[in-house]
Amino acid sequence: MLKDHVKLMSAFVASGEIIGRKKLQKMIFIAKKLSFPFQEKFQFHFYGPYSEELTLRVEELCDMGFIEEVWEKKGGYYQYRYTVTEEGQDFLNVYEEKMPTLDTCLVNMNEKPSRFLELVSTVLFFDDLDKEDVIEKVFTLKSKQKYTLEEIEEAYHYIESLQKTIAQ
Repeated sequence: MLKDHVKLMSAFVASGEIIGRKKLQKMIFIAKKLSFPFQEKFQFHFYGPYSEELTLRVEELCDMGFIEEVWEKKGGYYQYRYTVTEEGQDFLNVYEEKMPTLDTCLVNMNEKPSRFLELVSTVLFFDDLDKEDVIEKVFTLKSKQKYTLEEIEEAYHYIESLQKTIAQ
């Protein structure tokens, strides 16, 4: 059990501050699809791939005092900010699992908007389909997001660039 917590903690440390639950979900899903050893199971949900296991694991890390979750009102909704606490860093100093290319990928992903990561994770969720079928899925399942063909192409290029980063 703690190994999965350590992997998640390593992701938080690599990313620095993560703003948004949706962004966190997408970053971990994308990392998992890129073959990093995250064990959480994902299903397709309103905002793309979602893991109840990941949500529970983050809650456990917050309860243990390893992750700080701060929520702030932003207009008509609440935004969550996640950072590693000093206790969390001490925990990781003992148990940390090094995944150097994961750090690079997560920092890169954390700089992207949640909307874009939602598109990338949706494309990856349907990676067993032909590209044309994936595009159709995006247009159907994500119609409210109004993604363009250019954005979908950008998502494919972004996935390729992450894969190249890992291969180095």
